[in-house]
Amino acid sequence: MNLHSLKPAKGATHKAIRIGRGEASGKGGTSTKGNKGGQSRAGYKSKPGFEGGQMPIQRRVPKRGFKNINRVEYVALNIGKIDHYAEKYGITEFSLANLYINGLISQKDNVKLLGNGEIKGKYTFKVNAISKKAKIAIEAVGGTVEIIK
Repeated sequence: MNLHSLKPAKGATHKAIRIGRGEASGKGGTSTKGNKGGQSRAGYKSKPGFEGGQMPIQRRVPKRGFKNINRVEYVALNIGKIDHYAEKYGITEFSLANLYINGLISQKDNVKLLGNGEIKGKYTFKVNAISKKAKIAIEAVGGTVEIIK
């Protein structure tokens, strides 16, 4: 066996299709690009949302409402789940850092305590916002709440 006698296995290589080399090649004429127009030309690039001259969907569909850029989004944390989280993760102080470490919130999330459910244990909370009902319920069992910005 010599280097000059090495060949690929039978059927491993394919003959290149020569496009646009006359009608006898079977791929002449339009060179497999359909008929005339921009898409058959070299360097064709469609704009995003272009639908061939038809009115694009972003112009056909009416716009509704608005998005308030000053909106502050909060992750809701109901006091009914607090005893469960305290037991499961061994938390007595519910701060943003502790909630993030235990995978309950993302790093940039704001947390708001809501008053849905009942709380039994005495816990410390350091959160971004709290509802009146939740604050009353926490302070009734001897817990403390600190609002952080």
